[in-house]
Amino acid sequence: MYRKRDREQVTIDDFITPFGGKLDAENRWVRMAEMMPWDMIEDIYAASFKNEKPDGRTPVTSRIAYGALYIKENENFPDERTLEHIAENNYMQYFLGLKEFHPEPLFDPSMMTWFRKRFNKEDIARINAEIYRRQHPPEEPPEDGGNKGELILDATVAPSDVRYPTDLSLLNECRENTEKMIDGVWDKTERKGHKTAYSRKKARKKYLKIAKQRKLRKKRIRQAVREQLDYVERNLNTLGNLISAVGTEALTDREWERLTIICEIARQQKEHLADSSASIPNRIVNLRQPHVRPVVRGKAGAEVEFGQKMAFSVVNGYTFIEEQSWNNFAEGITLIDSAEKYRRHGFYPETILADKAYRNRENLRFCKEHGIRLSGPRLGRPKASEIKGEKEQIYIDNCRRNMVESRNGIAKRRFGLDLIMARLPETAATEAAMNVLCLNVAHLLRLLLRFFCRRLHKRRFDSCFSLFVKICVFQ
Repeated sequence: MYRKRDREQVTIDDFITPFGGKLDAENRWVRMAEMMPWDMIEDIYAASFKNEKPDGRTPVTSRIAYGALYIKENENFPDERTLEHIAENNYMQYFLGLKEFHPEPLFDPSMMTWFRKRFNKEDIARINAEIYRRQHPPEEPPEDGGNKGELILDATVAPSDVRYPTDLSLLNECRENTEKMIDGVWDKTERKGHKTAYSRKKARKKYLKIAKQRKLRKKRIRQAVREQLDYVERNLNTLGNLISAVGTEALTDREWERLTIICEIARQQKEHLADSSASIPNRIVNLRQPHVRPVVRGKAGAEVEFGQKMAFSVVNGYTFIEEQSWNNFAEGITLIDSAEKYRRHGFYPETILADKAYRNRENLRFCKEHGIRLSGPRLGRPKASEIKGEKEQIYIDNCRRNMVESRNGIAKRRFGLDLIMARLPETAATEAAMNVLCLNVAHLLRLLLRFFCRRLHKRRFDSCFSLFVKICVFQ
């Protein structure tokens, strides 16, 4: 049972450091601690506990759980290094709500997976929106009742930590896994002789003979895939006979889950061999992460990416996730929902900047009805007098739309959105959403630093100007 703790933030003067002294009030972790909606985070974390029994182990506090996830994504650390840095840093421990310095690890690194399960992607989106609302209160609508502001839309893919999949390597992995299952069940039977209906050494040798070659003909590849698929199907039949004799308890729950995935892969590969041009829905490309789907992007260097697709919107330099899915989707379907969500300001955006994927007839009709200008040329042949003006406006819109491209680049290069290390579908989605939240907090910190520098510069200018006036008067 989770009991809510004292939510009051300890002051930096009361935090006990190991060697004396006080914390710096301008440190980034102190600033970030002031930005976080800890009350909302506490409520979300407490609602994730279903056990109402008063006894049991005391759970980790919400501030430590969420704060550890934030530190990991903000610094782009693995789970183990996150605990090491927390144990070495005063400011990180202050961010986690501790009252004094603790040199020992606060919890086991394996707990990070459970923390990611406590905060799903919807919870992170709510926290993200609350941080934006605190920094940007609702504005007054225009006096004429029209629209105001600018909305920028784009889509990207957050690749998962999987090797580049091929049918041959996938089937070889399935063959090896079924062989291990057969070995585990075989000891519980009284059978003797060969465990598999083929030679494992020859099967491995045939796979390596094709996998190690750089250039192969499609005929040779299809032949090797057919051979590996035949081995997998033989192993599945052998496993069926062994389990029927021993019982279903011969395999663990994880092995049953893995066996179900292997059966589906064998079915898909058999269907693909029969008709290679047919599309296979929900195609599995990785045995350990079966939720990962191929997303065709058609970009240079990344024709196909394997991960979750995300639709972004940027408002006032702040990034929101409009859609997040493991399956591919047309990003144009998110425009209307994004415009409706923008109405949290009290009005529709005056301009929506997006690429041509968003310029379908439904979106154009919606923008025309609500007086929104959608970037890009209008449908139909333009008039000769409009060509020059449209080109100038398109160039300006493209320059303005570069902001969302830069946000995508920063999220991938700085915060780790280019490689999601979590393996479970729900934890991987949480990790990607947390990367975007860290991106927004970093943007707010830059705004605060810019405001502080301007005030400092103005103060120096005023002092220099007053000194100059005194010198002139004295002379």
